[in-house]
Amino acid sequence: MSEHELESVDVMAANVIAAGTDKKTRRIVNGFGGMMGSKEITSPHFLEEQKKEKERENLNNMLAKDKAEKAKYSKQKHISEQPWTLQNWHQHVNWLNFILVVLIPSIGLYSTKHVPLKLPTAITAVILYAFGGLSITAGYHRLWSHKSYNAKAPVRIFWALFGAAAVEGSIKWWGHSHRIHHRYTDTPRDPYDANRGFWYSHMGWMLMKPNPKYKARADISDLIDDWVVRVQHRHYLFFMLFMSFIFPTLVCGYFFNDYLGGFIYAGILRACFIQQATFCVNSLAHWIGSQPFDDRRTPRDHFLTALVTFGEGYHNFHHEFPSDYRNAIKWYQYDPTKVVIWLCSKVGLASDLKTFSQNAIEQGLVQQQQKKLDAQRSKLNWGTPLSHLPIWDRSEFFEKSKDKKGLVIISGIVHDVAGYISEHPGGQALLKSSIGKDATKAFNGGVYLHSNAAHNLLATMRVAVIRDSGASNQTFDPSVGFNKKAE
Repeated sequence: MSEHELESVDVMAANVIAAGTDKKTRRIVNGFGGMMGSKEITSPHFLEEQKKEKERENLNNMLAKDKAEKAKYSKQKHISEQPWTLQNWHQHVNWLNFILVVLIPSIGLYSTKHVPLKLPTAITAVILYAFGGLSITAGYHRLWSHKSYNAKAPVRIFWALFGAAAVEGSIKWWGHSHRIHHRYTDTPRDPYDANRGFWYSHMGWMLMKPNPKYKARADISDLIDDWVVRVQHRHYLFFMLFMSFIFPTLVCGYFFNDYLGGFIYAGILRACFIQQATFCVNSLAHWIGSQPFDDRRTPRDHFLTALVTFGEGYHNFHHEFPSDYRNAIKWYQYDPTKVVIWLCSKVGLASDLKTFSQNAIEQGLVQQQQKKLDAQRSKLNWGTPLSHLPIWDRSEFFEKSKDKKGLVIISGIVHDVAGYISEHPGGQALLKSSIGKDATKAFNGGVYLHSNAAHNLLATMRVAVIRDSGASNQTFDPSVGFNKKAE
């Protein structure tokens, strides 16, 4: 490489860094064994020489595993690629998730026929629902997955405890999946790929076994460096069972003598409703609403989605500005999660609330508006582009105008107005008097200061360009005039 030659980014090495496999990191195992965790904790620090060696080792191991898995399923299709049959349907199902998000909630719903709902229990269920929902949106999502603010230990502990009560996995597992979602949005590597349909992105991705060839990784070393994340993940089974089922049962039983009601309504059904609300971010937020910032991907903004997800419904904004602690940027948009984070910052429990600049946000809005305008513009007839027209000398124009009645020069462009003479609002005589001549001054204010519509109509009559006239496709551009006035 020469002294002045720029070195290109090594895409493979960059992907290794993005996946977090370029370094040693803390490895933690939880109550589910290898299901959401991995191996024992190892040292996160090492010398530069060891680091380079570890990068090569991690990359080689990753490629070797991918190669082995690919070879394995080249001979035999993974169950996710096989059609559902009476013989293999049970192999398609992720039974643990089925129990947690379908079977247990179904038992809870059925139990409502036999267990009456008492008002104190209902109030407790709503309060715990709010605690759990906010722990997912403000904690799992905006704090840990996107690092959109910093939180003191009491807040992080609260989010970890009541986040476990939502029965949506540990912070480590949830955050890793969500970062993969942002890294590979709307691709087969996206865990809840919206292109596979509403049902799949809502719940199907959890209930069916994923295809291993689309397995992806994201760097979560910063999450694992948080002791709250490590403790919650290592003991997730205990925290989940206690906070989701035992704790609400004890609260309602001790204070209202309604143990069973607490278990059913404040426990099972509360967790079920939080799950469904969170699932709506993966499905509903990619299905209904507008795309004011970017329409290349599926995320959308809609008040209805925000209403059922504690403010996570402005999803198009979120995917464009993921580290912003807000989802809703306007005062009238519903985003209680943003308000809670802001209130925490006011009492010293949260800090470093990240926001994108208003300039960057408005740039996104304008770019998307321009994209829509360009799409509309492309469907209209703006006249033949000048580059596609023949070039005439002035002498050639005068010669041709003798044979073809209706040729007139305006702004260096030859137009054939013969078919419009009888329709001209100013009269046939006025238009005929300009034929065979340069009518630029008369057209641009000498006689009439013609409107946008007149200029646009004239553009559809182009037949040639006069050599060295300085004519361009922007000979008439309303924005040029506006800009000059502004100056």
